[in-house]
Amino acid sequence: MPVDDGAAAHLTGMEIPSIRLESTDVGEVDPGELSAERLVLYVFPKIGRPDKADPPGWDEIPGARGCTQESCAYRDLHQEFRDLGWSVAGLSAQSSDDQKEASVRLHLPFRFLADPERRVGDAMGLPTFEAAGMTLYKRLTLVAREGRIVKVFYPVFPPQENAGEVLAWIRSNPSGR
Repeated sequence: MPVDDGAAAHLTGMEIPSIRLESTDVGEVDPGELSAERLVLYVFPKIGRPDKADPPGWDEIPGARGCTQESCAYRDLHQEFRDLGWSVAGLSAQSSDDQKEASVRLHLPFRFLADPERRVGDAMGLPTFEAAGMTLYKRLTLVAREGRIVKVFYPVFPPQENAGEVLAWIRSNPSGR
């Protein structure tokens, strides 16, 4: 189980940066533009592929496992987010090719944003960890309204429950503030 190390405490109130990232659905997308209305941006380490082994020691890293389950939970609740006027996107440091494979395989109705150079993370100071020579994002969820983060979920555990927790928060905060 991951612990709250305070690495996301500074994010509430920040603006989502305007950086163009490769998307799984329409070429490049700017997360700053996506957050102009209401955006749930869930940030995750890396989603597995059936044709590639996880990095050595992956199961021992607190909070690393569960990206597929988290993404499927957002998929399953996607219409409820839409009905409440919220869009959903996932962000990781993975390549767009890896994200596209997962998006198709899991039938995801929302986009992934590929940030392999961790430009969003550098601009916002998102928490990361090292695994098998890769620098990956720690799992967190940003709820943004009118370009600003109004709620941060960190650490996220268990990952498959995060979408339901975020949806419950949105319902109890209808103004998104």
